[in-house]
Amino acid sequence: MLFKPRTPRTILYRARNIVWPRAGWGRTLSYLRHRVARLPGSPESIALGLACGIAISFTPLIGFHFLVAALLAWAMGGNFLASALGTAFGNPWTFPLIWLWIFKLGTWILGAEADVSEELTQATIRDNIFDIFLPMLVGGIPTAIVVWFGSYYPLKYVIRSYRRARRHRVERMVRQRMIRRKGMMAAGKEPAP
Repeated sequence: MLFKPRTPRTILYRARNIVWPRAGWGRTLSYLRHRVARLPGSPESIALGLACGIAISFTPLIGFHFLVAALLAWAMGGNFLASALGTAFGNPWTFPLIWLWIFKLGTWILGAEADVSEELTQATIRDNIFDIFLPMLVGGIPTAIVVWFGSYYPLKYVIRSYRRARRHRVERMVRQRMIRRKGMMAAGKEPAP
């Protein structure tokens, strides 16, 4: 195989790479920032998609986050791929905090007693529709709305400024190349293609 590693990757290596990437979290987050900013579409559509995905992560609709985020992004004119990337905000590290917050908020809104005697897992949420899922849904909707507004505007600004800086960088490189080419032509040398 042409691009296969020389030594096969073990399951332990792959699991460690998920928890702590080989290149480090800084490089991984930098790579993701560049990938998101270079998605096709306007900064508004990308920010809409990301905000929809992040907001849907604050709902207990486990297993349907991609679908609901894509539908919401479609309804608002957002980027589908960005909405899928935004749902990555809800992950095994953030779900316990998100679920606890939306459960507590939902029980407070409903005026019910907040009983977290059971561990909040997918199974307990699915099995206890009225006791756990409904308060989580009631607490998740206002949280998702606040998170959507709190993420859309900063993301739009970051994507716009990233694209503006990238465009200026490319224009500067083209100008420098043209100046170099003119200098070479003035010296009587043939510029490289």
